[in-house]
Amino acid sequence: MALKITVIGTGYLGATHAAAMAELGFEVLGLDVVPEKIEMLAAGRVPMYEPGLEDLLARHVAGIEGSSGRLRFTTSWEEAGAFGDVHFVCVNTPQKHGEYACDMSYVDAAFASLAGVVQEGALVVGKSTVPVGSALRLAGLLPEGVELAWNPEFLREGFAVQDTLHPDRIVVGVSEGAGGERAEKVLREVYAVPVAEGSPFVVTDYPTAELVKTSANSFLATKISFINAMAEVCEAAGGDVAKLAEAIGHDERIGSKFLRAGIGFGGGCLPKDIRAFMARAGELGADQALTFLREIDSINMRRRASMVEMAREALGGGFLGKRVAVLGATFKPDSDDVRDSPALNVAGQIHLQGGQVTVYDPKGMDNARRLFPTLGYAPTALDAARGADVVLHLTEWREFRDGLDPAELASVVTSPVILDGRNALDPVRWREAGWTYRAMGRPRA
Repeated sequence: MALKITVIGTGYLGATHAAAMAELGFEVLGLDVVPEKIEMLAAGRVPMYEPGLEDLLARHVAGIEGSSGRLRFTTSWEEAGAFGDVHFVCVNTPQKHGEYACDMSYVDAAFASLAGVVQEGALVVGKSTVPVGSALRLAGLLPEGVELAWNPEFLREGFAVQDTLHPDRIVVGVSEGAGGERAEKVLREVYAVPVAEGSPFVVTDYPTAELVKTSANSFLATKISFINAMAEVCEAAGGDVAKLAEAIGHDERIGSKFLRAGIGFGGGCLPKDIRAFMARAGELGADQALTFLREIDSINMRRRASMVEMAREALGGGFLGKRVAVLGATFKPDSDDVRDSPALNVAGQIHLQGGQVTVYDPKGMDNARRLFPTLGYAPTALDAARGADVVLHLTEWREFRDGLDPAELASVVTSPVILDGRNALDPVRWREAGWTYRAMGRPRA
C-alpha cells in the first residue's frame, strides 16, 4: 500500500515540499492554520514567488483541470491525523524578538496538535531548522508507537523545486533501535526516486542531523563574510577583491562559490540561523567554539553601513535633497523575499538620513512596500533612475546585470554615478558608457 503524506505548515518550505511529494507520486495533504493560505494553495496559487512552484502545484492540486489530483489542503488536524502515514513538520522557526535564540513556539504548537490526532505506527518527520537537542525533546511529546525522524531542509530560494526533487544530499536523523530502523526504511521509500538518481542518503543520530543545517549555513556565512573582510583590506591597500576572489577560487580546496564581495547576506535563514546557533552553543556551555560567528555577523552588518557611506561620499558628503535610485529590494535574486534584505536596509538608512530614495525590484515590490511604505517605488529600473544623483545596484537580478542599457540609463539620470553593491556589473561596459563606476573592494578606475 502506497504511503500517504501530510505536510504540516504550508509556507515557503511546506508548500514546496508538498508539491514535490505529489510530483514523486504520493498522495499528499497539506495542513495550515491560516485559512487564507489554504484557499490560495487549493486554487493552485502560492503566496510567494518561487520559480516553478506554481506550475508544480497546478500539475497536482485536486480540482484543477488536468492535474493528478494527488495534492489537497486542509485546516483540520483530525483529517491530517487520520490521513497520514508520514507527517512532515515544516513550520517556521524565526528569531526571538530581542534575542539571538530561535523561537520554537510554532514547532511546539504543531507537535502538540499532531500528538493528539496522529495514528499509532505513523512516522513524524521534522524538517524545520531547530536548535540541537530539540528532536529528542519533541520525540517525548509524541504518543507511544509513533516514531520521530529529523530530516533537515537545504532549500535555496530561487531553486527550491530543484533542490527538493533533486537534492544534493538527504540527511536523516533517527533514534537507536528498531524504531530508528523503521524510520530509515520509510524515508528511503519516500526518497526512492532522488536516491536512485544518485542523491546521497546520510543516516545520523538526532543531534548530528540538527547540526547539519546550522553548520552548513554557518560555513556559507563565514565564506561570504571572509571575502567581504578581504574587500575592506583591499579598499585600504588599493587591491582588487574581484581579482583576489578569482585567484583564490581556483584553489579546489576553497572554490569560487560565495566569494563575490558586496553588501552581504540577508534573508530568513543565514542571519537568524547563525545567531540561534550561537545562542544554543551558549546554553550547552560551548559558546567559545562559535565566538567567530559574532565577527561573521558583525562583518556582514558592517557592509551595509559601508555602502551607505560610499553613497554619501559619491554625493559629496550628504543625502539631504539628493535623489537616490536603488535597484533591488529582495535579499537575493529569483525571490520576492525581503526579510532582512541588505538592499532595503541600505535604502532605509539613506531615506532616514534625508535622501529621496526610489526603489525598483522585478519581484519584491509589494513586499518591500509593506515593509518600507515611506520609500518611493517605480515600475521600472529606468523610472527609478530618472533624475537620480546616484544609482545603487543592490540585488544581482539578471535583468540588471544583462538587461540594463548603461547608455539609456545615463540619459535619464542627473549624474551618471553607479555603485555596484554586488560586484555583478561589468565595470568596463558602464565606464565606456560614461558612468563613474564604483564597487566595494575594487579600484576606482
